[in-house]
Amino acid sequence: MSAIKFLLLGLSLSIGVTPVFAADEALLSPKISQRHLIIEPQLNLAGKSNPIQVALTLDACSGDIDHRILDVLVQEKIPATLFVTARWLRRNQAAIEVLKAHPDLFAIENHGAEHVPAITELKTMYGIPTAGTPAAIEAEVKGGAAKITEIFGRQPQWYRDATARYSTDAVRQIEGMGYKIAGYSLNGDRGASLPAATVARRISYAKDGDVIISHINQPKRASGAGVAEGIVALKKKGVQFRLLKDMPARAAPNVVSETMPHHESISQKSNKTPSKISTKATEPETVTAPAQ
Repeated sequence: MSAIKFLLLGLSLSIGVTPVFAADEALLSPKISQRHLIIEPQLNLAGKSNPIQVALTLDACSGDIDHRILDVLVQEKIPATLFVTARWLRRNQAAIEVLKAHPDLFAIENHGAEHVPAITELKTMYGIPTAGTPAAIEAEVKGGAAKITEIFGRQPQWYRDATARYSTDAVRQIEGMGYKIAGYSLNGDRGASLPAATVARRISYAKDGDVIISHINQPKRASGAGVAEGIVALKKKGVQFRLLKDMPARAAPNVVSETMPHHESISQKSNKTPSKISTKATEPETVTAPAQ
């Protein structure tokens, strides 16, 4: 049995065949939390609803604002949870004013200070240098929170790091700082890398309880047009959009791999491994570097 299969078996034995945790509790069980793993947490809204309910989460890593998405959200009155970095906030004052003018639509949550993966055991993830140490993770989390509090006057409750992957020690640390880890269940744009038609189709396939992740900071990429089209398609179907802060949610660790020695990084082969989080999209899955 391979090491990863053994770890997955241990995960199932520790938390059950279908591991589920309340989002206001620790994401990792005590047994699993002591292992050195890389996880990509899955998150779903809890319970069944009629009509269908989903949570739209949009990352603003750096760069600018994609008005194709923002304008649709305002015009169609579609709530969204935005995960913003301090560096994005420093350069997008006009977009900030729009967000502040619509507090009923937009919940602003923490994406870190400088868009750094919360990983200690690897040097890079998807080519992005990781935090590497608990002190660096703390600085990244606190730096992002401080900027949000300065601008919006509230302390964020949710945290999503760069790449949405974490080492398990980092998860323990971030949860210990009082944050809920914002995973997802449907990857709409694959780091703003997919064609518009593909993105629109993926998002339009959202199921009840899905937490959708996409990006709102890449106005020059085709993906943004697909995000806007996909969310409008969902609204036309009668789907209700909810903010993470307003809904109970269920999280699962979703183990990706063991961590490797500190001098190594995820191999090219590992980076091409399909995600465990599935959608109904028919296109082959590829793992690409997140939008920055």
